[in-house]
Amino acid sequence: MTTDLGQGTGEAANAAPADGAVHLETSDLRVHFPIRGGIRNRVTGHVRAVDGVDLRVTRGETLGLVGESGCGKTTFGSSIVRTHDKMTGGIRYHAADGRVLEVAELSQQELRTYRSEVRMIFQNPHSSLNPRRTLAEIVGEPLKIAEGLSGAALEERVAAMLRRVGLRPEYMRRYPHAFSGGERQRVSIARALVPAPRFVVADEAVSALDVSVRSQILNLLQDLQEEFDLTYLFISHDLSVVEHLCDRVAVMYLGRIVELSPTAQLYAAPRHPYTEALLSAVPKPDPRLRDRGRRIVLTGDVPDPSNPPSGCSFRTRCRYATELCAAEEPPLREVAPGRLSACHHAEELELAGVA
Repeated sequence: MTTDLGQGTGEAANAAPADGAVHLETSDLRVHFPIRGGIRNRVTGHVRAVDGVDLRVTRGETLGLVGESGCGKTTFGSSIVRTHDKMTGGIRYHAADGRVLEVAELSQQELRTYRSEVRMIFQNPHSSLNPRRTLAEIVGEPLKIAEGLSGAALEERVAAMLRRVGLRPEYMRRYPHAFSGGERQRVSIARALVPAPRFVVADEAVSALDVSVRSQILNLLQDLQEEFDLTYLFISHDLSVVEHLCDRVAVMYLGRIVELSPTAQLYAAPRHPYTEALLSAVPKPDPRLRDRGRRIVLTGDVPDPSNPPSGCSFRTRCRYATELCAAEEPPLREVAPGRLSACHHAEELELAGVA
């Protein structure tokens, strides 16, 4: 099913660059996984992996999504590529032909087309590639599904894509075990890009790689974005990588976006205490600056996503929390032009960024 929709009405829409065309947007997106127990295996609760996310991504940008492990980043990315159907709320994709697709309502045929335009690069190249299949089979599979290619035409497309990501075409007869981690991730990138997508979800795409290889893959992703006019949702826990690659950054905590801002402004002056804590852990390349400032150590553990605290979900670990934070849940609101924060005291606090 396809639906023509107008512009979003949430404040998150105001944070997108004004000169950018909307490419993909979510509205009150929720992914709650049931908890079952007892003799009859009844549902006793839900894990709120993603708990009401409004987010807009503009064409050609790289939007970073950051947060601690377990905050819902990967689940959010998986929802966009429709790897599961346990979601409620809206995901709207602005297709090349001008239509706006309601992703949750796509038919199987429409979903097949959508998955050719919206692709995912997975975190671990060691586990995401089938060890029993050759590179020709791995990279060529999306073309078989989307375009029905086979034979020489298929091999030609696979060879061209392998060459573009820095691998020799004659490698297509080899199996994944013959390659290093960096080379396997190049295969994963080739598999994601071979059907000519427009939107790519990169889920921790460099976190499993050696430091010496990361910059090569990041540079490759940037080159491919420019060459193929791609839009990226870049999911990562490494804020130094995000700073290098992303135009804007969304900070996620316990299934919700707590800050959204252009990258340079967020790193210089965060508007949410959780962002401040994350930035305090970013390594400083200048040895003379490493002893300056203080690492903010968050007290306690991340709350149980099946039983989040009342009011602000971050208040149990926040050193600035007040009675208001326990009584009322702060909305994600615009606190400065193009900057959103879910903090009652965002305008009052002077939070430290990265010098």
